[in-house]
Amino acid sequence: MKIKLFYNEEKDSTFIRNILETLLTKANFKITTSNNFDIGIAIGGDGTFLHMVMKSNFNSDALYVGINNGTLGFLQEIKPNEIKSFINNLAHKKYKTEELSYEEIIVKTKNKKVKFNSLNEVVVRDNNLKTAYFDVRIDDETLEKFVGDGLMVSTPTGSTSYNLSSGGAIIYNGLNVLEITPLAPINNYIYRTLGNSVIIPDNKIIKLIPNGRTTSVSVFIDGILHSFDSIEEIELKLSKNKIKVIRMNEYDYTKVIYNKFLK
Repeated sequence: MKIKLFYNEEKDSTFIRNILETLLTKANFKITTSNNFDIGIAIGGDGTFLHMVMKSNFNSDALYVGINNGTLGFLQEIKPNEIKSFINNLAHKKYKTEELSYEEIIVKTKNKKVKFNSLNEVVVRDNNLKTAYFDVRIDDETLEKFVGDGLMVSTPTGSTSYNLSSGGAIIYNGLNVLEITPLAPINNYIYRTLGNSVIIPDNKIIKLIPNGRTTSVSVFIDGILHSFDSIEEIELKLSKNKIKVIRMNEYDYTKVIYNKFLK
């Protein structure tokens, strides 16, 4: 079984990587640097996990897992002091797998069409941080004419990140939905904008269309900035494909929420 390690350049992450490589080799796993791997292991924080999935092109044939060397580490299940037991469970296949949804994004401008994938969220704002004006459509039916700082469309995985900090709801993994969350929406006698999140089922297509007053747009995809001029529309939908992550047998999402946010 081939394993690829993804890590940041922090001293602690490098130290953990060296230990992990040694123990994995002793357990007869093969360490590879190619994208042809069976298991990807991210060492660091949630950003390292997102980087791993993105760099491997959301490979639906691979398994992903994370060792938390960051702070919250919502995506990184394994603690550094659990590495030996983790490798033992891996060798004896004492784990379960879970599928995670991700979204597909198509940005259409007058001159080009660009496609992206996102495991966490997409944030759309005016490029100059001015008030943003978007028509929001679901399957070409108008949901609202948004006015405010911006809009976020998150997956269940991303619902516990920026989305939660912005007043959005936590969505359990396994629910195939997207969540539209407004960022500082304006609601007065001139502009009528939804002030709460809207949950969209997986068979719907979301379209964000600048209505004329917004022309240059910043699109943040899992925290990475992409700037566009003359955008005609941004299309977002859940991918029919999913990625698979390794969960230890005692993993429980309710416990994760409690331990990460309330304990």
